[in-house]
Amino acid sequence: MNKTVEDLANRWLKRRPDALSKLESRVLQSTLERTTISKDTNKAIAFHQTFGDRVADTIARTGGSWSFILGFIAFLILWTAGNVWLLTRNAFDPYPFIFLNLILSMVAALQAPVIMMSQNRQTERDRIDAAHDYEVNLKAEIEIMALHEKLDELRHSEIIGLRDEILRLAEQVKRIDEKLSARQAS
Repeated sequence: MNKTVEDLANRWLKRRPDALSKLESRVLQSTLERTTISKDTNKAIAFHQTFGDRVADTIARTGGSWSFILGFIAFLILWTAGNVWLLTRNAFDPYPFIFLNLILSMVAALQAPVIMMSQNRQTERDRIDAAHDYEVNLKAEIEIMALHEKLDELRHSEIIGLRDEILRLAEQVKRIDEKLSARQAS
């Protein structure tokens, strides 16, 4: 097997070494060094998350769940029922529930950007995962090509060995045939 990234780039990727991306060079180098390239991207991302990132992800995870939706529906029912029941007395938010609309608007105004921040981070995570998947797939392809090459070399050397053995046996058969022919002639 060749021992340089340049040789591997020319041989398996059919490209000049200066045309390789950093990722491809890293994959070829790991192939030469016989090291793994896969890693847990979730751990790396979690390590770099700030407190605000974790809070935004938690809010997005909670705000996008059925338990939040059902809980919020229950809150709205309690609020409206309580105010309708209190209408006969002193309702703190009489119909058309202006204060409730204000609360809902504030929740939506805060929740939407937080969920969008979380989605942006998820998109970035997806990009990192896709790049890592490409890296692992490229390494697997290169390793498979290397195995095919080794098998081809092994098969070729076995065929050469078999050919040499057949030639040797053919010579032996020829000598034996000549000896038998000489005995029959005498």
